[in-house]
Amino acid sequence: MTEAMQAPAGESADAPRIVLGRNQYGKAEVRLVKVTRDTARHSLEDLSITSQLHGDFDAAHTQGDNAHVVATDTQKNTVYAFARDGVGSPEAFLLRLEQHFTAGFEWVTGGRWAAEQYFWNRISGHDHAFAKDKSEIRTALLLSVGGGRQLVSGISGLTVLKSTGSEFHGFPRDRYTTLAETTDRILATDVTAKWRYAPETDLSALDFNALYASARILLLDAFAGTHSLALQQSMYEMGKAVIAAHPEIVEVRLSLPNNHHFLVDLAPFGLDNPNEVFFAADRPYGLIEASVLREGTDPEAQVWNTVGGFC
Repeated sequence: MTEAMQAPAGESADAPRIVLGRNQYGKAEVRLVKVTRDTARHSLEDLSITSQLHGDFDAAHTQGDNAHVVATDTQKNTVYAFARDGVGSPEAFLLRLEQHFTAGFEWVTGGRWAAEQYFWNRISGHDHAFAKDKSEIRTALLLSVGGGRQLVSGISGLTVLKSTGSEFHGFPRDRYTTLAETTDRILATDVTAKWRYAPETDLSALDFNALYASARILLLDAFAGTHSLALQQSMYEMGKAVIAAHPEIVEVRLSLPNNHHFLVDLAPFGLDNPNEVFFAADRPYGLIEASVLREGTDPEAQVWNTVGGFC
C-alpha cells in the first residue's frame, strides 16, 4: 500500500469507504405576513415558506468548512426582504427565490422551495379588519435540479360533503365483511390535491392565481356533479377535469380520506330515521389516493420524491 493509499489512523485498511450522499439544507417554515397599504383598503398575505439549497456542500459536512454555506438565517432574511415588494402568488415567489440563490451563489445548483398560504376574509364593511378562513390551505412546491424546474401547485384541507348522489355496492364480501351496501349515502372528504406543470411550460408566463382559482372550482364542480359509485370514481373525475381544462398541467395527485357518516339507529326510541340523522366518525377512515395523468406523461417525476406521503 502506497502512502497515498494508506488508511487514516485508527482505521483498518479493509474498512468500508464512507462518502456523503444526497443532501440539502435551509430554513423551514418561515412565517410571513405581508400587509399591503398602498390604499386605505388594505390587503393581507399570510404564508409559510421553506427554502432548502442543493449544491457543493461536501466540505461543510466532511471538514466543517462553511465557505459555501449560505446561512439558513440568510435564507430567512431573503424571504422577508423579497416580501417587501409583494408576494404576488406563492409560485411566483418561490421562482424568485430559486433565481436569486442559483444565480447569486455559483456553487448552489438548485434546491427545493415550498409554500403554504393561509386565507383571511375581509370583515364586511371594514377596509383593514379580517377573519381567518380555516377551510383550506394553498400550497406550492418548486424543485430545481440539473438546470430544470419542476413546479407543483395544490390545495389541502378543503372539506366537502354531498348529502346524496353517492352509492357504494358491488364490492366483494368475505367472512369479515359487515358493511351494508347502499344506494344513497353521505360522501364527505378533505381534499388534498396537487397539480404538476409540464416541464416545457414557460412558468414565467402563467397566472398562478387564476390557475389556482380555476383548479379549485373544477375540483369542487367535479365532486359535486359526479354521481359517485365510489370515492375512487369521484377522485378520478376531479383530476380529469383539471387536466382537461389546462394544457399546461400534466398530472394531478389526490389524497382523499373518506369521512364516514353512519346512520344512527333511532328504533330504540320508537323513531324512524329516513336517512337524516348521522354519526360523523373521525377515525378510522378510508384513505383513497391516486394520480391522474395526461397520456404520455412521466409518472415518476423527481419532485414527488420530496413530498411526504402520497401528495
